[in-house]
Amino acid sequence: MEVHENPWFTVNNRGGYFTTEYHLGQVVVLPVVNDNSIAMVRVRRPVIDDRPLELPAGGVEEGEQAEVGAAREFSEETGILIADVSRFLPLAPLAVSSTRMPRLTHVFRVDVSEEEYMNRGPHDDEVVSVERIPIQELPRLMSSGRIYVSVTLAVLGVFISMRLRSPDLMETCQP
Repeated sequence: MEVHENPWFTVNNRGGYFTTEYHLGQVVVLPVVNDNSIAMVRVRRPVIDDRPLELPAGGVEEGEQAEVGAAREFSEETGILIADVSRFLPLAPLAVSSTRMPRLTHVFRVDVSEEEYMNRGPHDDEVVSVERIPIQELPRLMSSGRIYVSVTLAVLGVFISMRLRSPDLMETCQP
């Protein structure tokens, strides 16, 4: 039974389980720069009165392929235009909350060159800054709570665990 609906999501009561169901699919992008850092965005989040570090993410428009949505969101949030959507490599999807948000989030990795990162254009107003975080700094930032958004933590955690298992695993491992 529908409890609430707005342009972005519906809240349903599914036999006592309340779910938040987005109307559009969701994507998150893991942008690896020169295989030594991650491009992250510091985003205005007025509801929690903070500007957390996050991975570029957003909604897939109606009729849009997930990788096209990932490329669009990545460009909007970082100012880095990657025209060849085949560069967005799918990783295992994520369930933000398996009982409360029943739609999986699509995850993509994109490798970004130094030149692409340095020549980025403007980003949207929601983003305060685009920051390059060295990969070796990620565990400290995650464990100290400086990176705390759940989807970002999950994607970075999988990325780090894959690198620990095998440095070239990220190139060969597909879901």
